Amino acid sequence: MRVLAAMSGGVDSAVAAARAVAAGHEVTGIHLALSKDPQAVRESSRGCCSIEDSADARRVCDKLGIPFYVWDFSDRFASEVIDDFVASYQIGQTPNPCLRCNEKIKFRALLQRGVALGFDAVATGHYARLTHVADGGDGYLRRAVDPLKDQSYVLGVLSEAEISRCMFPVGDTVKPEIRQEAADLGFSVAKKPDSYDICFIPDGDTKGFLNRTIGTQPGEIVDEAGNRLKTTDDMFGFTIGQRKGLDLRQPAADGKPRYVTGIHPARKQVVVGPRGHLSVGTIVADRLKKLHPDMAGEVDCQVQVRAHGGITDCTARIDWDTDTMELQLHEPLLGVAPGQAAVLYAPQPDGADIVLGSGTITATRRFLQNTD
Repeated sequence: MRVLAAMSGGVDSAVAAARAVAAGHEVTGIHLALSKDPQAVRESSRGCCSIEDSADARRVCDKLGIPFYVWDFSDRFASEVIDDFVASYQIGQTPNPCLRCNEKIKFRALLQRGVALGFDAVATGHYARLTHVADGGDGYLRRAVDPLKDQSYVLGVLSEAEISRCMFPVGDTVKPEIRQEAADLGFSVAKKPDSYDICFIPDGDTKGFLNRTIGTQPGEIVDEAGNRLKTTDDMFGFTIGQRKGLDLRQPAADGKPRYVTGIHPARKQVVVGPRGHLSVGTIVADRLKKLHPDMAGEVDCQVQVRAHGGITDCTARIDWDTDTMELQLHEPLLGVAPGQAAVLYAPQPDGADIVLGSGTITATRRFLQNTD
């Protein structure tokens, strides 16, 4: 099978490519150039797409004896990831650009070009499990063996057709063993730190990036009764659940801290309230993706709303006619924000939970405690 190995320049993609070669596939390494400006993603940044990463990816491919190419997806990355990130903040949402990059660039765009060139699949270093029907599996996406590194959440936004052409060679192994395997193979990236910053904001200053990109938006911070507490010159600098940086000189009536419970750019208001009001009991989502037959009608399952954590049991009511779903949470989740993904899972006794599908959160309702 002809396989494109997506080479990020890290240890996981290096071992994934090596395993694909060892499995007998015809492998070609591809590194994605996502910025035309070499200063936009600096060398030694903590992102995943720097100039340094490209050089590391090339060295791994040289050692494996496979072809290596750099594909320029910078224009598409700018329009489909960065512009989406900015637009989401402008309407009061909290986007996950890494999730959108996986959806729009690292799989969809890469697969489209790869299939056009005659490749059969894309192999990446994501931590998830997937065994295709042709190989004796059921074809369903599952959580990785390593719960600390599991990335099935960020893959839950892919389509069934895209998943059918994916390979995740490292998902059945814990991270320390992957590093040891890389060392045994002589890869210089064996001890390379994991990436965790947004690659197009390498200094980690999201507020500064938004200010430079779209400017500031004056507004006011109000309590949940609509009383103005102070003005702000930066509506886009707040996120749901935020406590630090509010600088409210007026204490709440109960003397307890206040948190951001709502962001309404059209009204130019940031709403604050008690921590308990961050407890979400109902989630509404659209832009549904189906990865399992059970992603239909009413189903009891689990939902995850953040890449790491934010998991609870729920009852999902899925309506494909309207491309929406409503999730009734069995236990509250804190700080759930529109713009995030809600990924549904079918729990499994061995921890290999099956991804049913996903939706993008559009609204939430507060958790109401049952007093019966």
